[in-house]
Amino acid sequence: MKFNELKDLLNKEFGIIHLADIARELGVTPQAVSNWKARDRVPYKYVQQLRNKLSQLESKDSSIDKNVSYRNKEIVKNDFTNYFEDETISLSDLFLIIAKNLKIIILTPVTLCIFMSIYLFFIAEPVFESTAKIMSSSGNNSTSQASGLAAQFGIVLPTGDSKPEWVYPEIIRSRTLARKMLQRKFKTKKNGVEKTLLNILSQTNNKSDEINDNQIRSAIEQVTNMIKIEQNGTHYDLTVSAPEPELAKDFATFLLEELDDYQRLYNKQKTSDTKEFIEERIAKTKIELEAAEEALKDFNNRNRRIENSPGLQLERQRLAREVSVLIGVFTTLKQQFETTKIEEVKDTEYVIILDPPEVPSYRSRPKRKMMLILSIILGIGLGIIFSFIKESSKAEEKEQKKIHQAKSLFIKNIFDLLSFKLKNR
Repeated sequence: MKFNELKDLLNKEFGIIHLADIARELGVTPQAVSNWKARDRVPYKYVQQLRNKLSQLESKDSSIDKNVSYRNKEIVKNDFTNYFEDETISLSDLFLIIAKNLKIIILTPVTLCIFMSIYLFFIAEPVFESTAKIMSSSGNNSTSQASGLAAQFGIVLPTGDSKPEWVYPEIIRSRTLARKMLQRKFKTKKNGVEKTLLNILSQTNNKSDEINDNQIRSAIEQVTNMIKIEQNGTHYDLTVSAPEPELAKDFATFLLEELDDYQRLYNKQKTSDTKEFIEERIAKTKIELEAAEEALKDFNNRNRRIENSPGLQLERQRLAREVSVLIGVFTTLKQQFETTKIEEVKDTEYVIILDPPEVPSYRSRPKRKMMLILSIILGIGLGIIFSFIKESSKAEEKEQKKIHQAKSLFIKNIFDLLSFKLKNR
């Protein structure tokens, strides 16, 4: 309720005109009434108090004109509604705050955009990404050819009939491959000459043995962070990030070479283990075969006429069968040994490159347009928030509540907008 409406109502109902009389009627100090007059607003609890007095007056004095009383009560009721409507934030309030602080709202995004431009164009290091598609070779492992033979002796080799299940993401991002990549040499525009990746990442010209362990660990972590690999069906998508396009392409190429060498070395080691196993079995089988042949020869020398002795005939068949089995095993082992030697020197392609790495034509990060747009939006939001804070420090208690409510709603909407933009980057 406005103060003038209260004054008119008290004048009509009670004949009260002076501020001191109004203060006594409502039980407040004259200073409070003066504040109401200055603000042209009456707190609701005193409006409620006045409404109660009017209700009591209506019940006690029936001579009062009902139409006038009803009209006055409606005024109080309407002012009660208007009071709470005034507590809400109107569009005009927002426009008024923005108009008063238009300079701040304009200068804040401009300043933020200038600083963001300086960072994006002069400080932030560009990131280029080179991609490749690879898949594992479907060739059989050489060691699988000896597994069937080894099973005849009750020995299980570490490899089966199928090739090993290569876990490319774990191999590529392993410290083993990272250390090998650090020894590779790359030529960059920044350095001008070929330098090892370890020197490039650690920004030193020292030899590998002169670089401390902390620098090496930091370089390994940087290498693993430069690599991203994801499985997509039967193939893998490899992405390498680097500050220069040529470096990204060369890094991806050398990484695939190291991956192929790693598998080649692994299979060579397994083939060597298989070859060693077969050699041992050949040596043992040869000794057993020679012993069985000697036993059969001695038996024949001692028993030249065994036609009438079923027992001797059975013994001779047993010795002959033992020799025959060992001859078969020895022959198979020799065949497998020759096959293993061929596999050992065979040049097999372990990593199949579907799409080789290429030099990226544009940078992947930072996205300058997106960052500048976000900085402008954020600057406008901060400018409006600063305006709310400035006005809040000058406003009265009720106005402070309204400004605080508007500021909270604005901050929430700006935060939701920025979250949506960043999520869709």
